[in-house]
Amino acid sequence: MTATATFTLTRDGERGFDAYLARPSAGRAASVVVLHDMFGLNEPIRAVADHYASLGYAALVPNLFWRSEIPQALSYDQDRHPIAWERLKALDLDIVTADMSAAVSWLRAQSFSTGKVAAIGFCGGGRFAFLAAVRCGVDGAAALYGLGISQHLGEIGNARCPLQLHYGLKDQHIPRQEIDTVAAGVRGRRSVEVFLYPEAGHSFANPVRPTYDAAAAKLAAERIERMLDGMGR
Repeated sequence: MTATATFTLTRDGERGFDAYLARPSAGRAASVVVLHDMFGLNEPIRAVADHYASLGYAALVPNLFWRSEIPQALSYDQDRHPIAWERLKALDLDIVTADMSAAVSWLRAQSFSTGKVAAIGFCGGGRFAFLAAVRCGVDGAAALYGLGISQHLGEIGNARCPLQLHYGLKDQHIPRQEIDTVAAGVRGRRSVEVFLYPEAGHSFANPVRPTYDAAAAKLAAERIERMLDGMGR
C-alpha cells in the first residue's frame, strides 16, 4: 500500500513551493526526488513517483516552476511547447539548486526516511539531476535525456555518488555532439555511467509521448533500480 499527497513544502509570500509525495504507507524507506521535464508536475510525472513508491521508496516531485509566471503543469499539446521551452530557459539554475537542496533536506528529515536520497530527472529535469549529483549531495542520480549537461562538466569532480546518464541516439533535441562531449567529459570516472539507446528518441521513457520506446524505457528503469538497490533501502 502507498500513501500520496500534494502539499506545500514552504511559502514565499503569496507563492507556495508545492510538491507531490508518494510513499509506502508504513515503515522507513530510502527516498527519490523525481525531477520533472519542462511540462511540470503533471500526471505522467506523478505516475513515476507512484511507481517508485510501489517499489518501496518514498518519492517526492518538487514543482521547480513554483516561482514562474506559469507555475502549473502544461499539457503536451503542440501549442504549449514554446511556452514550456521559454519557462524552462527562464529558470535560474542556482535557485533550482537551492530548491532541490531544500527538497532533499526535507526528505532526509522525515520520520519515514532512512536518510538516503537519490535524484532522477527527465529532459530539463535530467540536467537538474546532474546538478543534484554535483551540488546537492544526493546518494545517487540518474539523468534521462538531460539537456545541456555539457555546460556543467567542470563540476563533475564534485560528484560523490553513483551517477547515470541515459541518452537516446535518435534524440530530436540533444545533438550527438552534446552526447559525445558529455561522454568524453566523464570518461574514467568509475562512479559515472553513460548509457546509450541506439533507436530511442527524446522522452523515450514517457509512455504518453509519441517517442516512447518501451524496450529502452524498460532497460533504463532496470539500470536505475540497480543503482537504487545499491544505495540501500
